[in-house]
Amino acid sequence: MPLYRDQGVVLRTIKLGETDRIVSIFGQGHGKVRAVAKGVRKPGSRFGARLEPTTHVAFQCYRGRGELDVVTQVETIDANRGLREHYGCLTHAVSMLEATDQVAQDREPNPPLYRMLVRALRTLAASPSPLVSAAFFWKLLALEGFHPLLDECARCGAGSGPFPAFGLHDGGVLCESCAQLGGRALPPESLALLCQILGGELRAALAEPPGPTTVDVERLALAALEHHIERRLRSAALL
Repeated sequence: MPLYRDQGVVLRTIKLGETDRIVSIFGQGHGKVRAVAKGVRKPGSRFGARLEPTTHVAFQCYRGRGELDVVTQVETIDANRGLREHYGCLTHAVSMLEATDQVAQDREPNPPLYRMLVRALRTLAASPSPLVSAAFFWKLLALEGFHPLLDECARCGAGSGPFPAFGLHDGGVLCESCAQLGGRALPPESLALLCQILGGELRAALAEPPGPTTVDVERLALAALEHHIERRLRSAALL
């Protein structure tokens, strides 16, 4: 069908010509879609303001002959306005959008990732915390099949702790002996918080007050994600 409808999250936009934009939308049923939104930069555009990154929209597109479709209709489901009113929230939201953009495949639906992104943006808008994006990165890795090993040494298999380090190449925690050969330092408090995030206790983890432990988990999450996608996130410098 030339025309199709879906709902999705606007990941990013690129200026095109004098009045148009190319928008990337991560759709629930169509995966990542790249489409031209014509005339959205003109004053008084019907849906220019609705096609901003972080916005959750219902949209209609005309399937083009090439890689780009054409946006013909947009309705806002959730503007996530709170994210754009707080710089800290926006930087973390943009990092989640960029991570999704890197992992999602063109025109390949990924409903679990779609639901996770929508919930993460909603949670970040309601309860600003840097751990929201960190938890999103860890859960994204788990969804991609790279769930970190947290209860035994990822290098030698030792099942008894302590585990004072994390090996990015090994995909999990390291025992004291293996940690001496390399790895990122992982204090016990950071490991406990990471276990909460990936062990079904996310609500308790998000209640953790900002401090060295939350910063440690956030930085490790970013490092693990960048190691997986084999590139730096452009938004990482803003975090």
